[in-house]
Amino acid sequence: MIEMQEVYMTYPNGVVALNGLNVTIEQGEFVYIVGQSGAGKSTFTKLLFREEIPTRGSVEVNNKDITSLKWKEVPFFRRNIGVVYQDFRLLPRLTVYENIAFALEVIEESPKSIRKRVMNVLEQVGLKNKARFIPDELSGGEQQRVAIARAMVNHPSILIADEPTGNLDPETSWEIMRILEEINASGTTILMATHSREIVNAIKKRVIAMEDGMIVRDEHRGEYGYEV
Repeated sequence: MIEMQEVYMTYPNGVVALNGLNVTIEQGEFVYIVGQSGAGKSTFTKLLFREEIPTRGSVEVNNKDITSLKWKEVPFFRRNIGVVYQDFRLLPRLTVYENIAFALEVIEESPKSIRKRVMNVLEQVGLKNKARFIPDELSGGEQQRVAIARAMVNHPSILIADEPTGNLDPETSWEIMRILEEINASGTTILMATHSREIVNAIKKRVIAMEDGMIVRDEHRGEYGYEV
């Protein structure tokens, strides 16, 4: 579960990114975060994996207030949060297999466990036959599938997807959404920041609309009714 109570965020330069957020997201939900650039979407998601700390308020993830975490506790906490970015962020000189395995090597998983888990997530995203390819040998959609596999290899309870279809053509975008729906169906909570009204309106999920750092609309199975 995710819960924010009276969350405010002001950056050192004086920009107010969040202005009194109150929101609860239950385990297993699929939630779109929508709004214009600068509305506060990125700050909202950064708080959830402790990349940012709010100026005021509480942020609870899985019943723990993560604003009080010590820095040495943050890496362990993040094992339960998967993050997928618009620009993939794959390591260019590593193979697909090595990009995904890296997340497990950092936490000192055994080689046998790493191989099993990497191949399982590659099968899940339909790329088992591309394990030895490097990112430049893949299409944009394939690279995003690798990024999703990397985010899921630790079996996180929450997946944060920041504009995951932003750099992809429409057909590939729908493929990525199918994978995200399958992941959600298995019980993973998904928060997806997006500008794509086509996806939001076609695949009906909960919609949290933000504007000027505030939640201005929160509808289950809603539509994207705001200008980008």
